Amino acid sequence: MSAIAVPIADAYADHVNPQWVRLLDLLGMNATYTRCTGAELFTKDGKIILDFLSGYCVHNLGHNHPSVVAALKDELDRSGPAMLQSHVPELAGELAARLCRLVSGDLRKVFFCSSGSEGIEAVIKFARAHTGRAGLIYASGAFHGLTCGALSITGGSFWRESFSPLLPGCDDVPFGDLDTLAAKLKTRKFAAVILEPIQAEAGVRVPDVNYLVEVQALCRKYGTLFVLDEVQTGLCRTGPFVAAHHYGVRPDMLVLAKALSGGLVPVGAVLMTDAIYESIYSSLKRAIVHTSTYSENALAMRAGLATLDTLESERLGERATRLGDELRASLRTALAGYEMVKEVRGKGLLCGIEFQPPSRLTLRLSFEAFRRIHAGMFGQIIVMRLYREHDILTQICGNNFMVLKAAPPLVATSEQIAHFVAAVRSVVELMHSSGAFWSEALTLVGRAVNV
Repeated sequence: MSAIAVPIADAYADHVNPQWVRLLDLLGMNATYTRCTGAELFTKDGKIILDFLSGYCVHNLGHNHPSVVAALKDELDRSGPAMLQSHVPELAGELAARLCRLVSGDLRKVFFCSSGSEGIEAVIKFARAHTGRAGLIYASGAFHGLTCGALSITGGSFWRESFSPLLPGCDDVPFGDLDTLAAKLKTRKFAAVILEPIQAEAGVRVPDVNYLVEVQALCRKYGTLFVLDEVQTGLCRTGPFVAAHHYGVRPDMLVLAKALSGGLVPVGAVLMTDAIYESIYSSLKRAIVHTSTYSENALAMRAGLATLDTLESERLGERATRLGDELRASLRTALAGYEMVKEVRGKGLLCGIEFQPPSRLTLRLSFEAFRRIHAGMFGQIIVMRLYREHDILTQICGNNFMVLKAAPPLVATSEQIAHFVAAVRSVVELMHSSGAFWSEALTLVGRAVNV
């Protein structure tokens, strides 16, 4: 039977996700990218888009970093045992040892997987097995993934709708609230407290300096494991190798993923103490009690090693600290005095610009019209205008639609930072001064059905 050629875009809409195509079309963001390098995305029609999203903190090294590409080519040319699964993968041992040294503390064992969500699933299993308890605590607004276990400890009704029942015994506490956490931990029902050190999708929420230290102390007191999800904050995104280093804490388990392979091969890693490891893999017959098909595959391990080399050789952690301070200072200056801008916050190159409802009546009426249609539409109009008028790609936070995320690759330049700041100021000025901003946006939203 001869195959019938179908246009690529039509094939995606027909067989993968037609609603995603529809949304991109509506926002004018359905571009075809022909090449991506550093912080720049090149489109088929000749535009250069500045990436200030980094694939949700995947592309810390920038797109297609030549060192990682070269390492992958070398590994492919070796024709070695990529997924033999009946041998000792030396590359996995090398990468695990380096990760343990970089994270430091008491984490000496690593389980490799293919994503952050899969890493969280491992954390849930390991915590329950190690403690003999079933309960899990997470923070309101958290985003830990969309598999069933990870979704059980992810905040926000949007993600959970129609997927219940999820795991029982999962309780949320307000991020930063130690009293509520202590009251729950006193019951000694909980295997683990699982937190993001900085809540990326909740709006880039940065905790008080002593919060994580106190959480750790409470966990130690009540025999509960202290777990950090560094899927978005790790690999120098916030400056140090992991955000835990800002706060001086020593978690019992820590999850890395996203940027670990330079954005080119799926890979995740769960770092844990010897005691946790030994309670899971406790005998010869349990040597394979928890595995993953693509765990420890040679391409992922080689990409991970090349990523660590590049972070070190290009001193990208120091660069993230310097450019992040520059970005937030410039945004605060540029956006001062605009009533709809509430706060600019973050650490390193993980930044959030929080907006708020206006007090001025003329703006308030338009803003409330957006809110009645869909809570996220106001933020999406900002995203659309940055893309359409300034050739910048970014996005609002998944659990806080009033916060615009700014997370460029760590290789971004000061000139690119300045361009982003000027573009955001232009859009914010327009929303405060032009009725056309609101009328055009409302017309656009009116074309959408089932938003």
